[in-house]
Amino acid sequence: MADYKKEAKQLMELVGGRSNIVSVAHCITRMRFVLSDPKLAKIDEIDKLPSAKGTFTQAGQFQVIIGNDVTNYYNDFIAVSGLESASKESVKQAAKSSQTWLQRLVGNLGEIFAPIVPALIAGGLILGFRNCIDALYLFENGTKTLVEISQFWAGVDSFLWLIGEAIFHFLPVVITWSITRKMQTSQVLGIILGITLVSPQLLNAYAVAGTPAADIPVWDFGFATVRMIGYQAQVIPAMLAGFVLVYLEKFFSKITPALISIIVVPFCSLVLATLIAHTVLGPIGWALGDAISKVVYSGLMNPMGWLFAGLFGLLYAPLVITGLHHMSNAIDSQLISSFGGTILWPMIALSNIAQGSAVVGFSLATRKNERLQQVAVPAAISCYLGVTEPALFGINLKYGFPIICGMIGSAVASMISVGFGVQAISIGVGGLPGILSIFPQFWGIFAIAMLVAIVIPVVTCYLYAKTHLDEETKTGKKAETFELEKNVNEAAEVILNAPMDGQVYPLNEIEDKAFASGAMGQGFAIDMTNGLVHAPCDGQIVMIFPTGHALGMRDNYGHEILIHLGMDTVELNGEGFEILTQANDFVKAGDPLIKVDLDVVRKANKSLVSPVVVTSGQNVKLLAHGQVQANQEAALIEK
Repeated sequence: MADYKKEAKQLMELVGGRSNIVSVAHCITRMRFVLSDPKLAKIDEIDKLPSAKGTFTQAGQFQVIIGNDVTNYYNDFIAVSGLESASKESVKQAAKSSQTWLQRLVGNLGEIFAPIVPALIAGGLILGFRNCIDALYLFENGTKTLVEISQFWAGVDSFLWLIGEAIFHFLPVVITWSITRKMQTSQVLGIILGITLVSPQLLNAYAVAGTPAADIPVWDFGFATVRMIGYQAQVIPAMLAGFVLVYLEKFFSKITPALISIIVVPFCSLVLATLIAHTVLGPIGWALGDAISKVVYSGLMNPMGWLFAGLFGLLYAPLVITGLHHMSNAIDSQLISSFGGTILWPMIALSNIAQGSAVVGFSLATRKNERLQQVAVPAAISCYLGVTEPALFGINLKYGFPIICGMIGSAVASMISVGFGVQAISIGVGGLPGILSIFPQFWGIFAIAMLVAIVIPVVTCYLYAKTHLDEETKTGKKAETFELEKNVNEAAEVILNAPMDGQVYPLNEIEDKAFASGAMGQGFAIDMTNGLVHAPCDGQIVMIFPTGHALGMRDNYGHEILIHLGMDTVELNGEGFEILTQANDFVKAGDPLIKVDLDVVRKANKSLVSPVVVTSGQNVKLLAHGQVQANQEAALIEK
């Protein structure tokens, strides 16, 4: 078992010291801190700790990603800090004190739906599979489904509906249970209240629209009647009813003597909550949920729906960062209830895929950085399986450009999805397996949208990372730096090696007058016979022409050196030149810099005589004559 005491002590200091820690707990992969002053946390230094794979702040908690060994890390942290062990719930409660009312509302909504999501995913997969066997006409010349030609599969289809019905028709039961669980009241009362909303005594919610008003059953109290309508699969009525039950139970618990509370509190709370749910909250919630789902559905299905889709796809990842994305679960569930499918959820799956793909592009560009790979590879896999937080906070948000690349890919893919009316049967796995929750008739176009959500972020993120990240980030190694002398004329003598194979000439013997006159500086030239160009000394690349025909570098004493490949080769516009390095790179003598296709240059009737000139004004003594090989000593920069 690894010993993290030393590093844990460092982490304690970097988050602001023991006095700045209000509470600390851990989850499966992360340390979760509530800090008195989050600004005291030194994020850049924390990221340099060997075990820290990233940091982020969410829901009032400063979280440090540790990985699978977080339990041992946490135990050592508690040992060295002297802090008391805290539960995740207590940390959440401490964090809420610094949150706004909107953050608390969204956080509570997320915690209510979190326990339900696995059931919704399972239900979505089941309904997706049932659609494959009872809705795809693939047999007997496209006239029959698998269920119609096989008694076995007909039995499977009927059996699976038992689970699908339990999950979706009785959704209000798990919603009211989850609310009471979250609010720490009697969960069994929440379950019973949910059952009263879906009881077989009631007219099924799916049958209400087709039933004449006069035929809808009622409870007749003499002075008033209440319609006996069920709320199968309804989200908002169940949520409203659940919260009423919670606050009624808390109210009666507060005013009822302990001696009779076991009788009074559950009876009064449940009876009143059920009555209010069926007389007031149910009809209001039904109308509200129906209105919300119609607004979202019409917004996505109108001729300009693709524009809304692009905006949603672009902004969904930032919504995840704020936690506001939890609201989409309720909207998705309501859409499924109202229309039998959701157009919103496919875009969420595409956003997850796009953010994971941005990590893949980043990972490819930084593949030599082993420490980054330890974060990037698991984060990408997690994203492709529907969990985006490790990718968002460990890579994409931290470096900035990956999240933008993912957002662009998500926006384009979402426009394709909505533009072709792709719908999901239910909420599913928010990544690559999500295609199983899509109605089978949309699999083809959704696969294309998924491909777009992969290709755009991978390509754009890779290209940006390759051209904009520093060498240390790409390789994990600190770039070598050179201390430059203030007066280069006082520097030690420097040997310049031949950058390439070929015939050496004194600079004044070549045909180009600008170089031969020495106006640009002293040096030598080589009529190259091999196209690979090497660094003539240790130094830094300060300039490369986009055409690849010339570059400038500075050695560790500050001497400026120009290597010009051929004569008038600028006219080739880069054809035949492959650049192997880039500006600001530090190189060692002999490192490959540029590769030249000699045949291309010869066919263009350009000379291959290549000057190597010290442009900073020092005297240069030629050491080599005749034929030389690359990396052989060729000249001396004198003091």
